[in-house]
Amino acid sequence: MTVDERAARQVAEQARETKWKNPSFGKELFLGHFRLDLIHPHPTGDEATRATGEAYLEKIRKFAESEIDGAKIEKDALIPDETLQGLKRLGAFGMKIKTEYGGVGLSQVYYNKALMIIGTASPAIGAMLSAHQSIGVPQPIAMFGTPEQKQEFLPRCAAGEITAFLLTEPDVGSDPARLGTTAVEDGDDYVLNGVKLWTTNGVVADLLVVMAQVPGKGISAFVVEGDAEGITVENRNAFMGLRGIENGVTRFHEVRVPKKNLIGREGQGLKIALSTLNTGRLSLPALCAGSAKWCLKIAREWSNARVQWGLPVGKHEAVGGKIAFIASTAFALEAVLDLSSELADAGSHDIRIEAALAKLYSSEMAWLVADELVQIRGGRGFETAESQAARGERGVPAEQVLRDLRINRIFEGSTEIMHLLIAREAVDAHLAVAGDIIDPEKDRNAKAKAFAKAGGFYAKWFPTLVVGKGQVPKAYSEFGQLATHLRYVERASRKLARNTFYAMSRWQGKMERKQRFLARIVDIGAELFAMSASCVRAARMDDSARELADHFCAQARVRVDELFERLWTNTDDSDVTLAKRVLEGHYEWLEEGVVDVSTPGEWIADSTHRATAMENVHRPTPK
Repeated sequence: MTVDERAARQVAEQARETKWKNPSFGKELFLGHFRLDLIHPHPTGDEATRATGEAYLEKIRKFAESEIDGAKIEKDALIPDETLQGLKRLGAFGMKIKTEYGGVGLSQVYYNKALMIIGTASPAIGAMLSAHQSIGVPQPIAMFGTPEQKQEFLPRCAAGEITAFLLTEPDVGSDPARLGTTAVEDGDDYVLNGVKLWTTNGVVADLLVVMAQVPGKGISAFVVEGDAEGITVENRNAFMGLRGIENGVTRFHEVRVPKKNLIGREGQGLKIALSTLNTGRLSLPALCAGSAKWCLKIAREWSNARVQWGLPVGKHEAVGGKIAFIASTAFALEAVLDLSSELADAGSHDIRIEAALAKLYSSEMAWLVADELVQIRGGRGFETAESQAARGERGVPAEQVLRDLRINRIFEGSTEIMHLLIAREAVDAHLAVAGDIIDPEKDRNAKAKAFAKAGGFYAKWFPTLVVGKGQVPKAYSEFGQLATHLRYVERASRKLARNTFYAMSRWQGKMERKQRFLARIVDIGAELFAMSASCVRAARMDDSARELADHFCAQARVRVDELFERLWTNTDDSDVTLAKRVLEGHYEWLEEGVVDVSTPGEWIADSTHRATAMENVHRPTPK
């Protein structure tokens, strides 16, 4: 047996027997193994954790209802200092920090529940707290910091010092290898130079996590004091939504950072960033789920109150279908959030795929939910809440929620990047088994032999993937009416794995460029994950929850069937050809007859340019 054969066999055996060091329900799902035992019953926290969480949620709810003026924050595009002070007194900036460092010590489950409450009161505050605790200083220091760093920084974060995460640059987005910010050793310090863009919380941050290139060592992570000499916040950025967030452009000019502030080791920056995002990504699904639940409330109340043609609009089929979508999707988004959070708290599972799927699915579906609410509200959905109130009606910020939610499809990995990330994570075991099939250096005969060999492995070690074998699904009778949906997930999971393997054999090394195909593969997996989470959540609830789960699964199955069809029936190739001709200018005539209102300027700012008298727009907040 060759080395390649032994490696392939080992991977296959591990996948079949699920002896992964850290089992992942999501990874198994993409491999064609519906491992319900990994998520059912839900892992749950202890009674003390629940008691702490519930008590804190009550405090957060009272504060959100009485002390947060979301309309004022939207109008002024600013979170008032007194609101920030109240959040600090409440310990909101230390919700996830352990009590030994002065934090509240919430579990991931209750942290996300708190974010749902605050995020519906003010999405801008939700984004601020999320950026601070999920990707700011607390998370990387808790995961990778030294004992000394934890003692120095975590109590400050818990007490309310605001933190930010700085990775993106004007000409560097999802390609961090091109990072231009440098950190050069000089005695006991590093000297930082560079510019960072879209620094959420950066305008008011007391502490920064900065990613910079250490020459010859790679991208590294540093904790930097926000008021260090040489730091200039050059602009406070404004956006279509989240108008209160403190997001800016930050320049580092000869900024000295003590070597003791290096997080982990030199060259570990991207690992730290990606590891932080594993759980950090769960904050966005929390904000999305909260928004979906609010949309359901408004849709129900409005659709009962608004009468057209002798009936409340909700009783007309055209609107009723939208209400059904909002209700079932809101249930599913909370189910996905709860399951992913509980798996994170359990600590015994690899949740990279689950967290990424939760972020991807929640951001896409919550946007659709908000869009349907705007449509249900009609003209009032397009009108601002302030305008509605000015003419004597209830001010419902439906259009604001739509604007605020839009960024979640871009934040912390755009939808397109998430598709590629999940695809890579999801099919790595397939790639190991496929071996020489997708190796562009192998000739046709070698690939043919490899395909036959890999097919044999799939037949022997993955029998459920081979047509005609192992396809008698389990009954799942304990789930009652939901059992049929779980059987569907099991069948669809195997079908997904077969399609993935077939695609590898068809496109071989070119498969990584089939980004739209891979996106559909991931979207199918996301729907199956959401269906599984919904059924598992409903199983421990009452009949009304089972009704919602049943309806959501019925809707999801239609989407999955369509996605399977579109794997092989699509216009991907011709779209690529057409896009190429557009870029080459063949259709510039189509752009005639309009006025371009864009202001003059470069598409991407020259980050090396610095005005001689740049004004620092940093807005310090009261301690």
